[in-house]
Amino acid sequence: MFPTTLEAIRSTTSKRTAYISGILALLAVAIVFKAVWLARLGLGHGRDLVDFNAFYITAKLVWLGTVDQAYQFAKLIVIQREVSGGRDGFMPWTYPPQFSLLLAPFALIPVGIAYLLFVASTLTLYLAVLRRLAGDNFVLVLIVFFPTIGITLACGQNSLLTAALIGMVCLFFQERPILAGTALGLMIIKPHLAIAFAVYAVLRRSWIVVMTAAAVVLISSAICTAVFGVEIWSAFLQSVRDSSVFLEHGNYPMHRMISIYAALRTAGLSASAAFVAQGVAAVLALAVVLIAAYRPMPARERFGLVAIVSVCISPYAYDYDFLIFSVGLALLLPALLASAREWERGIIYALPIPIGAFGYLQAMQMASSYNGEQALSTFSIGGFAIIPLIALIVGIVLLRSSGTEAVSEPTVRCASA
Repeated sequence: MFPTTLEAIRSTTSKRTAYISGILALLAVAIVFKAVWLARLGLGHGRDLVDFNAFYITAKLVWLGTVDQAYQFAKLIVIQREVSGGRDGFMPWTYPPQFSLLLAPFALIPVGIAYLLFVASTLTLYLAVLRRLAGDNFVLVLIVFFPTIGITLACGQNSLLTAALIGMVCLFFQERPILAGTALGLMIIKPHLAIAFAVYAVLRRSWIVVMTAAAVVLISSAICTAVFGVEIWSAFLQSVRDSSVFLEHGNYPMHRMISIYAALRTAGLSASAAFVAQGVAAVLALAVVLIAAYRPMPARERFGLVAIVSVCISPYAYDYDFLIFSVGLALLLPALLASAREWERGIIYALPIPIGAFGYLQAMQMASSYNGEQALSTFSIGGFAIIPLIALIVGIVLLRSSGTEAVSEPTVRCASA
């Protein structure tokens, strides 16, 4: 009954419009509330830093000419502690310099307004791309991923932007490869989430996409070098090395991560064993990319498969990064609606919900109790849930949908393609 009830929402234009309007209104309220909270105008309790605070701090450092301090954990801890009024929480900065430069303009305005502009613009882009991909299924995808969008807004993360960029790669890959390559190149802000599509582009010999993406990375790197100096790259690489030690020692909030590495670590396995399992998961994910590249199937199914496995290659993926999965589901829904049984669709719709919801509840628990050790001892729900979810979807698409399809649109041009 659950999938049937959920799918009934998309049956008429009036129902879709009503639900979409309601969801967008809730998201707007959440954005305004968080902007006020960040502006410290009296709403909310507690002032622990959220991710957007880390973005804003780095943007300020850009203008001060000391952005290299964002990559030096010992110095960044002191800066974040001062901003948070003495809180002990710490958010390492491991983003490539391109993202630091992208954030710089936001430091010129108050933090509340900066958050409002950043989140509202990236949310608008994400929703526009998702609507193009999902068509009549747009409201269905919104409901399933509403908790994940919620946790993204709550912490002010950039996953709305990265999901939109991946969606643009899917939209423009065949007909506008320069645009697709540009979007893929801009994923340098979170390169570990773009590995699957980079491999897919090479396997498909889409050289315009590959060369455009490479050009974007090289040009943006040259700009960063000119602005920050060549030493910014050694600082960045050192932060990456330091973060790998953090990850190995379990110092990240792995209950919020969605990788098999995080799942096994929170279950008590050693770092080495969890890394081996993560390696196996990455190999299997790339095998799906290989199948998608060479097996005859509709374009939207190719891109959908690549999108859903792109989040399980790296051990470093959070619940908000799961939004990329919404891009894959939007593309695959026509095939799933046609081929999946009702109980299978129920699982596909149900499993993404606790991934975002659990992350949100855990984030609120940590903010209110200041008991990081208690939160870190919990299981990675997302890490355990995402494996059967991907396995089920991949199995349905590869074993039923593509093999029985008669006619398919060759390009992802619009929602009904």
